[in-house]
Amino acid sequence: MDHMSPLERILRAIALALVVLFFMFPIFWIVLMSLQTNETILRSPPSMAFVPTFKNYAAIIAGRLDSNVASMSIHFMGNLMNSVILSVGSVALALVLGVPAAYAFARHKFKGSEDIAFTLLSFRFAPPLLVLLPLTLYFQSLGLANTYVGLIWVYQLICLPLILWIVRGYFEDISPDIEHAYRIAGHGWFATFRKIALPLAGPGIAAAGLLAFIFAWNNFVFALVLASADKQPVTVGALAFVTASGIQYGQIAAAIVMSIAPTLLLALWAQKYLVEGLSLGAVKG
Repeated sequence: MDHMSPLERILRAIALALVVLFFMFPIFWIVLMSLQTNETILRSPPSMAFVPTFKNYAAIIAGRLDSNVASMSIHFMGNLMNSVILSVGSVALALVLGVPAAYAFARHKFKGSEDIAFTLLSFRFAPPLLVLLPLTLYFQSLGLANTYVGLIWVYQLICLPLILWIVRGYFEDISPDIEHAYRIAGHGWFATFRKIALPLAGPGIAAAGLLAFIFAWNNFVFALVLASADKQPVTVGALAFVTASGIQYGQIAAAIVMSIAPTLLLALWAQKYLVEGLSLGAVKG
């Protein structure tokens, strides 16, 4: 039962509100900047009073970067679509490869299994600059440079270790007795994996997929080197807003809002699965 006094409840509510305000204020400020002109943003001292405008969003959607000197075309909406293609494709490929591998590592202990799992995990911590030059040479020789297939293959190397190790823990938390009982009834291992293990680990798989999607969406280095402008995601496309004639802060803010919107909407949609997945296995026995 809750034995807190009204004063303690009020103080806790104020403390939670301050924490939320502290972490959400940068996003709130970016949204405000996206609704202002450059002159309003750069005025000193800054003020919360301004006339909102949607010109920044209209310019990005129309593909036009306006400055005090000139106007140039940008392809931010194309970059946004590239991010969707690369992130969705890489996460889907990593799930297809990583979930069965995670199940194998969780259920079948064999000689060298931990070494192999740790080696796969080490790919996640390897500095991107360590593999950029070999990847560039290999991609050029194989014809994968500046292609969606090549970028998706590189991106899944970021997602696969994350999915493998997270989902492996969820499979290990599922009691093997449930699967053994299903196998005794005459079902094969694949049917057991598909009808028993996958549904029980579903929330954990969804949580791992969402985290992998965020990591893939935020990747910058690989797309910068291995792709040209027509294949680059929003993380690289944002460099177009920094020009010799100046920086359009309002359009940069609008681009940031539009780039975080897909991941935010996906997180809100998958919130139920994310909470269940992160809490799966928290209670033992």
